[in-house]
Amino acid sequence: MTHRPRTRLGTHDVDNQVPPLDPLDLYDADAALGEGVVREGAGWAVERLRVFAAELGSERVVSLGYEANRHPPELHCFDRYGHRIDEVRYHPAYHELMRLGIESGMPSIAWTEDRQGAHVAHVVMTYLFSQVEAGVVCPMTMTYAVVPALRQQPAATREWEAGVLRPSYDERSCPAEEKTGLTFGMAMTEKQGGSDVRSNTTRAEPLGAGGRGGEYELRGHKWFCSAPMSDAFLTLAQTSQGLSCFLVPRWRPDGSRNPFHLQRLKDKLGNRSNASSEVEYQGTWARLIGEEGRGIRTILEMVHHTRNDTVAAPAAFMRQGLVQALHHTRHRRAFGKRLIEQPLMKNVLADLALEAEAATVLSLRIARGFDESPGNDEARAFTRIATAVAKYWLNKRAPGHVVESLECLGGAGYVEESGMPRLYREAPLNGIWEGSGNVICLDVLRALGREPRALELFLAEVRNASGADRRLDAATARLERSLRERADLELRARRLTEAMALVLQASLLVRHAPSFVADAFCASRLGEKGGRAYGTLSAGVDVDAILQRAGPV
Repeated sequence: MTHRPRTRLGTHDVDNQVPPLDPLDLYDADAALGEGVVREGAGWAVERLRVFAAELGSERVVSLGYEANRHPPELHCFDRYGHRIDEVRYHPAYHELMRLGIESGMPSIAWTEDRQGAHVAHVVMTYLFSQVEAGVVCPMTMTYAVVPALRQQPAATREWEAGVLRPSYDERSCPAEEKTGLTFGMAMTEKQGGSDVRSNTTRAEPLGAGGRGGEYELRGHKWFCSAPMSDAFLTLAQTSQGLSCFLVPRWRPDGSRNPFHLQRLKDKLGNRSNASSEVEYQGTWARLIGEEGRGIRTILEMVHHTRNDTVAAPAAFMRQGLVQALHHTRHRRAFGKRLIEQPLMKNVLADLALEAEAATVLSLRIARGFDESPGNDEARAFTRIATAVAKYWLNKRAPGHVVESLECLGGAGYVEESGMPRLYREAPLNGIWEGSGNVICLDVLRALGREPRALELFLAEVRNASGADRRLDAATARLERSLRERADLELRARRLTEAMALVLQASLLVRHAPSFVADAFCASRLGEKGGRAYGTLSAGVDVDAILQRAGPV
């Protein structure tokens, strides 16, 4: 009989591994955020935001995000008896996350707090929530953004606004008057047009006299309808007067189901906890919002406010990617040192930290513009153009930033358990939502053409840092020369928008960030000392100070 050597079941000890990062410190460890909240007018909300951040960063809520993505929504077109119901069913984790956001006031605080900084507080809540789970942010953003559009139609305001602003989440599918709280969605794009909504073919026929506030019946389709279990939607359809905006509830006024036929759910790259669908209107009841034939102008109020959040979200993704990279490199050792002690890794992390802080500062400044806009034409004009500039640039930077952060974790960052793949899949979304890159850059050109005062106000904001940094002054002068050259403006739209974003970020950092942050940003983004990839900061940059500010140990 041959004897085999005994095999040890334990082959090695597990060491040199990174401890769990929980609870997440989403507020106090983020110096740029804390300073910006006070500076931009929401200092009154600090304690409320801290409590919200602590709940979001808890192990329980972080786990809910994983569960909501592991169990995506399911479409149920019919009940067991064959009745058409067109409902989406979500995992309980999704509902728990929605409840947390809505009951904390995330969609409503901008409208229920009648004071300066209310939109800043909303944006900070969006920024915090997006770092934990971005899928539920979409329906809350639309619920926040619908309010100014509803206010264009007094009857709609009376009928819907109280439910939208009530901090109560009611997941039931039933008529609005039976619910404790309401959510809104929107449906604009169609198969043949996408961003070219003027090519929409959905028709609206009046039921009676029609006109502003009147009842209509819709027939057509929508190619992309996010959060289809919302209680009502703003949508676009053609009337005899042209493209018009309509409010479509999931239930008719008589208490019956409105024909809102969900064809299928989108199999998306990311944002998987949130359902997005294709919808058919077949005799669907709707109410006209705003003037007939002026639907784009009406719904643009909602679009503009959703863009406020599409500026905050990429800043959040960059911040959370940086947090994960810092945590990993501070604990993992290689070649006899912790990773964060390696000079080249320091360079990468510091560069990522600069980008994240610049994004955070910019998003908070944009949010202040929304607070200042009502009754202030200059603030409104500045905010219109600055929001588009920021949406374009931050969403172009987010995917590359997140993948560089993921690479700091090595192979560990490529597996789902790390959370980095989910963050990476989420990063492109806001660059597409509410206008992809080219659409946004063309919006910037339109704003420059229609509102010359907007450019003056934009440059005036940048010049608030005039004389503080020669590289910023030179970049601003180059931008002004480029804008005066009228030839090939559309061809150069991306370069112009990028230049506008960079000088605005630099101006904000020069005025509000420590000198070692502002100097490094201007040198690497505006001067000639930066490379094309992260980790190319020049010698002399105080990387240790930047990393300490990014998140103290």
